[in-house]
Amino acid sequence: MIENATAAASAPLDERLKATPWHVKLLQRPELGAVAGTILVALFFLFYGRSEMFTLGGVMSFLEPAAQLGILAVAASMLMIAGEFDLGVGSMIAFGGMMIGIPLVTLGWSLEMALLVAFGFAIAVGVISGTIVLRTHLPSFIVTLAFLFILRGATLIGLKWATGGNTQLRGIQDAVGDHWLLGYLSGNAFEDAFVTFAEWGWIDTFRSGLPKVQGIPVEIIWFVIITLLATWILLRTKFGNWIFASGGDAVAARNVGVPVARVKIIMFCTTACAATLVGVMNALDFGSTDASRGLLKEFEAIIAAVIGGCLLTGGYGSAVGAFFGAILFGMVSIGITYTDIDQDMFKIFLGAMLLIAVLFNNFIRRKAMGGR
Repeated sequence: MIENATAAASAPLDERLKATPWHVKLLQRPELGAVAGTILVALFFLFYGRSEMFTLGGVMSFLEPAAQLGILAVAASMLMIAGEFDLGVGSMIAFGGMMIGIPLVTLGWSLEMALLVAFGFAIAVGVISGTIVLRTHLPSFIVTLAFLFILRGATLIGLKWATGGNTQLRGIQDAVGDHWLLGYLSGNAFEDAFVTFAEWGWIDTFRSGLPKVQGIPVEIIWFVIITLLATWILLRTKFGNWIFASGGDAVAARNVGVPVARVKIIMFCTTACAATLVGVMNALDFGSTDASRGLLKEFEAIIAAVIGGCLLTGGYGSAVGAFFGAILFGMVSIGITYTDIDQDMFKIFLGAMLLIAVLFNNFIRRKAMGGR
């Protein structure tokens, strides 16, 4: 018995079981480009921007818009991994804001009922768009592009009906009042802790002694939670494997029992609900909603997901990559105001960043997989 164990231990390893070098594993990570890009951009603004950008207030100033985009980008990345696109999320932000605003202001409903209506419509839109894509075999690009216009038009009509001809609905904060759910969907978290930190001298204060940063915007909390949840689903659950399989090879996935249609429809519902969450938070933060909310956000979300390593062909990507892609986007959009660079350069930088990210991700993936 001992001799057999010794012989087995001394036997040469099967070369087919050869361990993957650590640097190859690193190159195989889809979020590598986004993490590296975020570090490089941070270093650029650290040396060429004003120092206020990296104070606590400066960091919050670019994390807040990054978080709103990131909520969309993480959901978009999961849908892209499943092999589909959703170009309707920008319009869904405005539509979701309308669907919570009208019940609250015009119909006098409670916040709970308004939220159920808003997210109920989001799920319905996701189911309808996903079903059309799967039943007709039309590209999701075309189907969701149609929903981009449908939802924007429906928002215009709905707001004009509710306001008597205006495209902006006000009075949402007055209708909500001090509802217990409000603190979870708008404003800042941990305000008492930040007051304590100010008293201890840990953060900057005004002359009155109040902290210059009153707390962490709830959008950032949601952003982190959604990223962690999406990462756990993708890497630690059977459903996550189904998402990758559905985007990698739908036919092969069906042949091994993966419910591809159900997976993709759930992902369409996820992007619609993420957009509605952003629309709801915007409506509650500003106390109003209008038909122009979320304009072009669908493209920004896809850009952040692509920068984060998602392939346009599906089957590859990560929520962590989209997380850093959104932070990179927010850092550039706000950080450019801390420099002497013309702010119109932002769009040029955004396009270049997208192109470089796609080329970099394809190059790294070929190298990691042993290609030329």
